[in-house]
Amino acid sequence: MSNIQSAPLKTDRSKAPVFVIGCSRSGTTLLYHMLLSSGNFAIYRMESMIFTLLEPRFRPLTNPLNKRRMLDAWYGTRLYGRSGLEPSEIEPRIMAECQNGGDFLRIVMEQMCRKQGVERWAETTPEHLLYIPRIKETIPNALIVHVIRDGRDVALSWEKLHQIRPFPWDRKRPAMAAAIYWEWIVNKGREAGRKLGGDYIEVHYEDLVRKPAEVLKNLEPFIEHDLDYERITQVAIGSVAAPNTAFKDEQRSPIGRWKNDLPQEELATLEGLVGRTLESLQYELATKASSRSDLARMRAAYRLYFESKQYLKTRTPAGRWFVTRDLSWV
Repeated sequence: MSNIQSAPLKTDRSKAPVFVIGCSRSGTTLLYHMLLSSGNFAIYRMESMIFTLLEPRFRPLTNPLNKRRMLDAWYGTRLYGRSGLEPSEIEPRIMAECQNGGDFLRIVMEQMCRKQGVERWAETTPEHLLYIPRIKETIPNALIVHVIRDGRDVALSWEKLHQIRPFPWDRKRPAMAAAIYWEWIVNKGREAGRKLGGDYIEVHYEDLVRKPAEVLKNLEPFIEHDLDYERITQVAIGSVAAPNTAFKDEQRSPIGRWKNDLPQEELATLEGLVGRTLESLQYELATKASSRSDLARMRAAYRLYFESKQYLKTRTPAGRWFVTRDLSWV
């Protein structure tokens, strides 16, 4: 009897697309570049923004005129320039087959795979965390990896990059509004992800930084892909070699910056706003939980704003205004 063990049989899952998503500044780019560095993934160092910008602006894509307009707009962006494709390589299929944003992304990425001689693709637009149901509706075999980072560090990073502004009447630091946004989008993603069963998994950024080989090994069976850390560090695409950080002039660890950068009173306010979610994600609080009514009102006001903006963007014609403005900088 032979003692040689057979290699595990691969299933269709081994060629399924992988969406690496999470609140912006949470380490999605790092994990995405690790996947690209592992081999057999199409190299595309851009966010596709298909569900956040393109589909909302040009829907419905069942209309040939809308498809034509979307292609023309896409050709004028870096999203197309970084693809390495020619219009003749994708236009016939887009015009004949594309019915929605998922079809568009799949057709483009499949052509990139063929051109690069690889078998699968991945995607990493952070805000796609809000579009998990749409992703699975239009790309049923998609696998979702949700990267989660301590909301206190995310809030500081957002503040550093001026990515979110508080209300005009809110005199607290922008980090407080950013923390509420972090809580809102992370919980949205987790709620949608729980409905996907075995097609959804969560990875903590802190674990990815501290013990990358272990995290990647645990991720291997989920995506059915060899994630050899030694090979990944040798190839070292993008942020695997050069960290993608908002703190370019600092050499500190990206973990736990909030301990030095948030004064005790402001830290107490931030934890009073999002402490329950931090604790539910196994992040230990540094201050005593607060039940101040002013914080509850502040949290409710921002959450209502985020919910309303997302509703307008995805469910009403007014959403075209948001994405028309956003697409101008891509």
